[in-house]
Amino acid sequence: MHPFVSLMRKYCIDYTNSHDQTLYDEIMRPDYVVRSFGRTLPRDTYYSRGVEQIFALAPGLGLVVHEFVLNGDRLAMHFSEHAAIPSANGRVLTCWRGIGLYKWDGERLVENWVEQDYHALKRQISTNVSDPINPPHLDPWMTTEPVPADDDTTAVVRAWLDQGDLAAADVVEIDDTRVGLAYEPVIDVAEVVVDDLFSAGSSVPFHVTQHGNYRGGLGADFDEFIGRPTVMGVSGIARVSEGQVARIDAVTCRVQALGGLTGTLDIGF
Repeated sequence: MHPFVSLMRKYCIDYTNSHDQTLYDEIMRPDYVVRSFGRTLPRDTYYSRGVEQIFALAPGLGLVVHEFVLNGDRLAMHFSEHAAIPSANGRVLTCWRGIGLYKWDGERLVENWVEQDYHALKRQISTNVSDPINPPHLDPWMTTEPVPADDDTTAVVRAWLDQGDLAAADVVEIDDTRVGLAYEPVIDVAEVVVDDLFSAGSSVPFHVTQHGNYRGGLGADFDEFIGRPTVMGVSGIARVSEGQVARIDAVTCRVQALGGLTGTLDIGF
């Protein structure tokens, strides 16, 4: 088992699924930070307190891994979390995807750029209809091997990201497409800031922040904000074939885009 994967096994099973926050010093440096929904969350303050609140709210919360992308130095995890979340009508079974890009120092985690589909979580809570969970990887621990970085694929994806059209690929899985809903961009992208990106062969995980004007798609209650500027984080994994992006798996932070318009960030918990 690759040592980075071994560390992530402890992160996923011993920490997240076991709700054991005493493991922080083993798996994360004291200066570890999570960067998500436009916020920077240091380990011992905002991050640890937020995790404690979520574990208390959803004692059965769990995580499954769909895929690791590893080049030896960097690792990305495509995952889903699932839990029975309290609502006005009792607990609702929910499932929501995420993609995180991890840095380590060879022993412990240093940083994670990640987005989770909290908009889908909120939809499930409000409708009391659960999304199905994507099949987990049968054994990501023993089968994930490092694939060397590839400068050519990195360049292809950087140029593709600059265009601002996440759906410009042959195969697209973004946000709600996995439950049969069409992908609908919520902002007209004017600028793309690449926050993090690395390659492992033909796979290129990335985190970007899109800047632009709200174009709708988050409900009629927010139509008054159409045309106003906002920002939105996106985590994804692009797959390159024959010099172009052939597949994209991505999670957009629609709650961040909405929060930029309303001034209130609501992730559903």
